[in-house]
Amino acid sequence: MVQAIPNNKTATQWQTVCQITDIKPNTGVCALFNDEQVAIFRLGETERVYALNNYDPFGKAYVLSRGIVGDRNGVVKVAAPIYKQNISLETGEYLDDPEIKVPTYPVQVVDGSVQLGTTV
Repeated sequence: MVQAIPNNKTATQWQTVCQITDIKPNTGVCALFNDEQVAIFRLGETERVYALNNYDPFGKAYVLSRGIVGDRNGVVKVAAPIYKQNISLETGEYLDDPEIKVPTYPVQVVDGSVQLGTTV
């Protein structure tokens, strides 16, 4: 089964970074992808996944994968672990400060493998 790419970026090449079973439901993990730390989040027991850069500009640390996954008024988000800012998992936008964004990545699940894509 192929999971849709939630951030609507077009990917030309896909790289497997882990298995869906490596990510506990409603948590995140960190993967090294193209020399960048990427936080990958899994929603519930599903194969619905999101990926954003692991760097928290407020906490000035690579910690977003350790944040708490949740929902804010219908927006799937992660609460950054240091100062608890809420970040949209779909857009990377800080919900309380929309001028600040964390880069997002195309992500999909194919036959249980979580893959990140290189965009064009």
